Amino acid sequence: MNAQSLRDLHNGTALLVLPNAWDAASAAVVQRAGASAVATTSAGVAWSCGWPDGDRLPAEEMLAAIRRIVRAVDVPLTADIEEGCHDDPSTVASFVSRLVDFGVAGINIEDGNKDPAILAAKLRAIRDVLGSRDLYINARTDVFLRGMASGDAGVEEVLRRGALYRDAGADGLFVPGLKVIDEVRRVAAGIAPMPLNVMLVPGLPSRQQLFDAGARRLSAGIALSLEAYATAGRMAAEWLERDAPDVGYGTLNEWLTR
Repeated sequence: MNAQSLRDLHNGTALLVLPNAWDAASAAVVQRAGASAVATTSAGVAWSCGWPDGDRLPAEEMLAAIRRIVRAVDVPLTADIEEGCHDDPSTVASFVSRLVDFGVAGINIEDGNKDPAILAAKLRAIRDVLGSRDLYINARTDVFLRGMASGDAGVEEVLRRGALYRDAGADGLFVPGLKVIDEVRRVAAGIAPMPLNVMLVPGLPSRQQLFDAGARRLSAGIALSLEAYATAGRMAAEWLERDAPDVGYGTLNEWLTR
């Protein structure tokens, strides 16, 4: 499925809701559950490949994992590629070009805790390399998620970065950690017509409230993959007649750090 199909899904009469998959089998399950598009969770993909989250998964392993996922679905796939597996814009652009060749319709690419100019340079390089080939690029900013700023200051910084990323070639803006409805409304209005993507976090308003405030996409993030691994831990412990392990984001990262 092409990038325009994914782009069009942001223009519906309700939120585009994306349950994030982490391997080919989970992607096939998510599609059969009724998803109109499938997104990957970078943490879940890393864990499934035996690596901790946090831009640690080698590029070739990410490419192989995403290629398997593309093969398993018939709806648009958008891949979370963290920071693009490299700091060099040309290297990131070549990496993304290979994803497009596989059939990926969209990507999430984030600024993390780095200078936003770095992500802007990556976005320009990606567009230059792709040329006429289309790709929906969702630029992610971690201002709220990482607590860089909050309240009015957080909104202003997100809007500043959103404008920078839009001018560099981004289609949409992903702001994980954004959950105060007035702040959602201000960000959505300030970046329009770019679609605003928010992520499932505790205390998030209802889907209708988010849509009415201007958000157009809601991602589950790590929720499904974490629940799957926690369920496996509980079932294994029950079978072994032991106490269930404490499976969470931190423990999975710890167990896979070598």
